[in-house]
Amino acid sequence: MGMSSFQNVKISAVATTVPSKVMCIDDEIEQYGGSENQIKRIKKSIGLDKRHVVEKGQTTLDLAVHSAKGLIDGEKLSKEDIDGLIFVTQTPDHQQPSNAAIAHGKLGLSNHVSSFDINLGCSGYVYGLWMAHMMISSGGHKKVLLLAGDTLSQTVNSRDRATAPLFGDAGSATLVEFDSEFKPASYFSLHTDGSGYESIIVPSGGARSPLDESSSEETCDENGNWKSPKDLHMNGGEVFNFAIKVEPAAVTEIIDYAKLSIDEIDYFIFHQANKYIISNIARRRKLPMEKVPLETVSKYGNQSSASIPCTINDALNSPEGVSSKLLLSGFGVGLSWASAIIDFKNVKVSKVRIYE
Repeated sequence: MGMSSFQNVKISAVATTVPSKVMCIDDEIEQYGGSENQIKRIKKSIGLDKRHVVEKGQTTLDLAVHSAKGLIDGEKLSKEDIDGLIFVTQTPDHQQPSNAAIAHGKLGLSNHVSSFDINLGCSGYVYGLWMAHMMISSGGHKKVLLLAGDTLSQTVNSRDRATAPLFGDAGSATLVEFDSEFKPASYFSLHTDGSGYESIIVPSGGARSPLDESSSEETCDENGNWKSPKDLHMNGGEVFNFAIKVEPAAVTEIIDYAKLSIDEIDYFIFHQANKYIISNIARRRKLPMEKVPLETVSKYGNQSSASIPCTINDALNSPEGVSSKLLLSGFGVGLSWASAIIDFKNVKVSKVRIYE
């Protein structure tokens, strides 16, 4: 089983940056046949409303580095003390080199830093936290900077109503560090079901199906959604069934592993896929809704690997620092899902930053 726990490792700060450009589903009524009633139903049930998306030339790297610089300055960190850099993204600047290597240079970190990318989406933030905890617990690292983000607005077809109104862009930074005085344990549970990989996929652009002239050929499905092989394809029904199947069980699993109860968790922060999915997960597990933030997707869109940190920054920001027990859970591409229970003790959680 992919279960593990760690001690003497803490999260010290979380920062998230979103682009300044805002798109609103109200302005896309023509995509829904001019039906205001359909727009209202979507906003009420799924929670789609506004989303922050990058301008041409802006990338995930820009947003995450912006968050990292703000975090480093806010924490008055010595760059020499950072010895690990993880970048979780599915929208890197280049096929090679890694985003982590480029971010390392832009941040001016020392040459003794181990830097690498993780290619994961909606579960990626929790996977990244687990990796940072592993690196520190091994004794080889003291301060690991976790960057996580995506610009999925650039991967969807604007005429695909199943994806275009859903995805927003963001880049986050989280400082994870060793602290011999920090006693609370952190708990992790990681899972994969690769048999469902086609539920969320960009068919063309990799070694299996390199880009060619056919990659841009658009086809229309039975619901009137247009997409090409180079666009993001998502089967919403399959993703919903997957989330409803695995997430309630994942919550039970991680709480039981930590020997805790629902009442002992202060906040349940799920990947912000949409309000309907999160509400169903919470209802099936009988979670108190006042402990389940739901508004991130309405304000910023589905931000893939950045949705959990953005929700932390949006819902919990405090200049005095946040001290709460959080259950974090992400699910999506792979298919993969990951959950964690982590104690926040005076964690610096800034407001969501805007990239100008």
